[in-house]
Amino acid sequence: MIYTAIDTFYLTDEQLQNSPSRKDGIDEATETTIRIYGCDLIQESGILLRLPQAVMATGQVLFHRFYCKKSFARFSVKRVAASCVWLASKLEESPRKAKHVLIVFHRMECRRENLPIEHLDVFSKVKDVLSKKYSDLKNDLIRTERHLLKEMGFICHVEHPHKFISNYLATLGTPPELRQEAWNLANDSLRTTLCVRFKSEVVACGVVYAAARRFQVPLPENPPWWLVFDADQAGIEEVCRVLAHLYSLPKAQYIPVYRDNDSFTSRNKTPDPQAQLRKESPLNGNINDTNTPKANSDASSSKDALIKAALDKLKESKKNDDDAKSVAAEGDAKEDPGEKAKDENKSDANLERNRDRERERSKARERDSRGRDSDRDGRGRDSDRDRERGRELEREREKERRHRSKDKGSGHSEKSRHHSSRDRSEYHSLHSSREKDRHRHHPYS
Repeated sequence: MIYTAIDTFYLTDEQLQNSPSRKDGIDEATETTIRIYGCDLIQESGILLRLPQAVMATGQVLFHRFYCKKSFARFSVKRVAASCVWLASKLEESPRKAKHVLIVFHRMECRRENLPIEHLDVFSKVKDVLSKKYSDLKNDLIRTERHLLKEMGFICHVEHPHKFISNYLATLGTPPELRQEAWNLANDSLRTTLCVRFKSEVVACGVVYAAARRFQVPLPENPPWWLVFDADQAGIEEVCRVLAHLYSLPKAQYIPVYRDNDSFTSRNKTPDPQAQLRKESPLNGNINDTNTPKANSDASSSKDALIKAALDKLKESKKNDDDAKSVAAEGDAKEDPGEKAKDENKSDANLERNRDRERERSKARERDSRGRDSDRDGRGRDSDRDRERGRELEREREKERRHRSKDKGSGHSEKSRHHSSRDRSEYHSLHSSREKDRHRHHPYS
């Protein structure tokens, strides 16, 4: 049976004491200072990028998890912090561009190291071409993000204690001012290794207990209140002890333990992947701290020998190239004149062929242009004929209209004449009938 879990990245005290940074000769105080410095970078950059607090908290947890498996001497704390912010912004669905992340870290480095504040040039003097410095920084950011995902097995789920604080305080019935204090303590706890030692429920209980002690708010002890929230008293006391030790430390400053150049302001040397693989080899991690000076001297002597051997090989390769060039030049000089003459004849024949082809092309173009002109003339003649035909049709139609109008006028006159004669005859007939009737009724008239 295979069991898979999401939130299983927790280490013991022994594993933290035997971290990869300790194997590379970095003591506990230096490692703690560098961890706090990296978390400060993540918190400040998140504020400048206007990211929510969840993104900054996730970035700090990813930062601690990565350096539990890798050493500060082999991976730059500045580059890893930038990659954690970039990755966490995508995990918490508040993505930011790589350009903006690099510009923010570049400006923070200028402020922290009291350097003249200069803008990070994204493009070079040539139009639409990225500058070499920016392209190197961006490639390093992407490469570091791949290292983060690889070391975590692409399991980047993070559970923060912040979501438990409100529920715990509401259940205990504490005053409202205790909530903000517990929230601040939870944010500060992310700068320590508590997120990789205890579950978020235990850290939340420890934060609530510390806030209650500071405001002198009593919590129920019979039965103990932490048993309801799946915590133990030893874990709560350890959380409080770690927070008290954090507040007793001064402000963290950058300690250069990385072996290469990790500055955002100057990029003089690009990291060698082969050298990085050599650094990450398990043989280097097993070297004791007492043998480090001898190992460094042996490594420097071996490096000098390798450099000398490489220079000798380069000189020999240059000599071989020069000899080959001289041999080729002598061979060209020793060629027969007959072959040169043949080459010249071939070139002349090719030139004549090209000229003939150009002449044929020009003649074909002239023929095409003539054919186009004749087509245009024929089209113009046809259009003139069509126009004349249309005019003749219009004239015939006008004549027909005139004849029709004349015929209509003559028909109306004949009808009027016919009607007038008919009216007259009817009038005379009516008058005669009236006179006859009068004589009938009045015979003596």
